[in-house]
Amino acid sequence: MPQFAERMQGAQRSFIREILKVTADPTVISFAGGLPNPASFPVDAIKAAANAVLTESGASALQYSPTEGYLPLRQWIAARYRAKKGMDVDPADILITTGSQQALDLAAKVLVNAGDPVVIEKPGYLGAIQALSIFRPNWRSVPLHDDGPDLEALEKALSGAKLFYAVTSFQNPSGLSYSEEKRAQVAELLRHRKCFFLEDDPYGELRFAGRDLPPVYAQRPEHSLLLGTFSKIAAPGFRLGWIVAKGEVMERLVIAKQAADLHTGSLDQMIVERFLRDNDFEAHVLRIRKLYGGQCQAMQESIARHFPKDVHVTRPEGGMFLWATLPEGVSSMELLKLSVAEKVAFVPGEAFHVDGTGDNTLRLNYSNADAATIDEGIRRLAGCMEACRGGKCAAKAGAQHGGQG
Repeated sequence: MPQFAERMQGAQRSFIREILKVTADPTVISFAGGLPNPASFPVDAIKAAANAVLTESGASALQYSPTEGYLPLRQWIAARYRAKKGMDVDPADILITTGSQQALDLAAKVLVNAGDPVVIEKPGYLGAIQALSIFRPNWRSVPLHDDGPDLEALEKALSGAKLFYAVTSFQNPSGLSYSEEKRAQVAELLRHRKCFFLEDDPYGELRFAGRDLPPVYAQRPEHSLLLGTFSKIAAPGFRLGWIVAKGEVMERLVIAKQAADLHTGSLDQMIVERFLRDNDFEAHVLRIRKLYGGQCQAMQESIARHFPKDVHVTRPEGGMFLWATLPEGVSSMELLKLSVAEKVAFVPGEAFHVDGTGDNTLRLNYSNADAATIDEGIRRLAGCMEACRGGKCAAKAGAQHGGQG
């Protein structure tokens, strides 16, 4: 057998995607996937947009298009940043990607060499860990507080670092957000260092409580990249995301994109742009916010009724997830085995850590289940937690954990 590339050594399948195979069983209540609620998908509006594009543009909608993306769509994205965030963004600063997962891959290709120090939040987004791990970085993780990263740990981790990756609003997996003060402090730390900043913002439109805040990118655009996606605010099936970047960073990203797939699907871009143009997008997003806000509240209330009192759970102001911390010594991987037997699934927290820690943590998704289903699933999961308190799923004493990268 010929040898595979060294970068594939140690590369593994997505833990979440593997768990979702279990949830294919319709009798399983799943809090595992980061799935938008299908009730939020604007099916009729998308159908009308597709008909309009094919009727008016015909064959040109099915042709190759520029690598940077469909210009009217890039103009819409740039205009929204200017209007909603007060940011200096032009269409030339936007690169359309095949989902924000491709954006992570392109950024890693352009920025990361094997052995480069890369800083990530603890816990961190599993999709980013998987995308960046292919390029074999030297991971440094920074703990999160309720209002953002531990600044002392971040300052130390940034010393000599090549890249800092962060989800600053309604973070996946924790649901936590950087406060206004923390955003300014992070921007100041980055301003004095030659470190690329990769800010992922897939959930920024999904705020259902608190005050909207601009990305850290707005305060430190130099050597920075900002990622966005239509997966959470239109439909994930389009696989449409984007990168905001300037100058030489954008030029290198375009080259990497050309080598990867020439361009993202023209028809999908034109349909989404037409949907945005012909419909009340603000009203559409407001409906999603209300839906997810209600589901998050339902999960929090159910947790308050059913979970053991020594399980700590975050209180997000938006997004799709909350994060639970079990008592020390209780393994979420072992808890999963019990919960799957009770037809409930979640994602164990160790998958979101690059240093092998987090065995007593787990991620819960509330966006893809109604209140009654959430309550039943939380009740079953609480029963499994009580069984763990009886010693049925204690973490292995002295277990050795290996980091990634």
